[in-house]
Amino acid sequence: MQKMRDMASSSGLPFLKMHGLGNDFVVIDLRSGDAALRPSLVAAIADRHRGVGFDQLAVIQPSDDQIVAADLTFYNADGSRSGACGNATRCIADHLMRDRNLAELTLRTERGALACERAENGQTRVNMGHPLTDWQDIPLAQAMDTLALPLEGAPVATGMGNPHCTFFVDDVDAVDLAVFGPELEHNPLFPERANVQIAQLVAPDQLRMRVWERGAGITLASGSSSCATAVAAARRGLTGRKVRVHLDGGQLDVHWGDDGVWMTGPTSHVYTGVLTPNFLASVSDEP
Repeated sequence: MQKMRDMASSSGLPFLKMHGLGNDFVVIDLRSGDAALRPSLVAAIADRHRGVGFDQLAVIQPSDDQIVAADLTFYNADGSRSGACGNATRCIADHLMRDRNLAELTLRTERGALACERAENGQTRVNMGHPLTDWQDIPLAQAMDTLALPLEGAPVATGMGNPHCTFFVDDVDAVDLAVFGPELEHNPLFPERANVQIAQLVAPDQLRMRVWERGAGITLASGSSSCATAVAAARRGLTGRKVRVHLDGGQLDVHWGDDGVWMTGPTSHVYTGVLTPNFLASVSDEP
């Protein structure tokens, strides 16, 4: 069995452990190097008992665009790719702005170039881009009304770099998300699977939300899911375009403006570590 010897350098692979509201990440900075991040390695690092553990892994790469500070690529805990990760984007933006002593910068993801800025009380905000509300852009399996999908509960579908399916319920804590989430993640209406949110209106500008993320499961928070839920609530006429989203791990402020969906919240760089050569060499190339 071939091992990942190309990764097993004498110095190992440095990483950052970060989180936004308990939504946690391993961040690998490859702006001055290269590494083969195969799905099997990503999944091995995600193992909270035998690896490091994370909801998503983010890779920082150099950009060929002078106005973009870095390109970001995201992976889920199961090794699959993720098109967006709002909290990780905020964490990395905060890290790079501190490193460069900047108040704003631009990062590029699959969603395109995203503006990131310093906010009040040491928080960081990012423009996650315009929401996608047409069925083919999300994408869904066939043409349908994205404001009321033909599923029990009539959820709202939204694209924010990832496909999202948002249910509005009377009590989010009454839903068994561990059962409900995976059933909807793999629903045939979502050919690329879905992030599943259950949301409850608690005030005209306040939402309580819990999330099941595709490829990761239940997480304490999700930036793209918070944006999708805020957009879904505004489209349904439940709220205006500026709301506070209360998650299991804390709260995010979301503003759906004319230039895109802005998300603001805290970030944390917990520690810096190194994946050892022995660990890297122990991971099979096979899935």
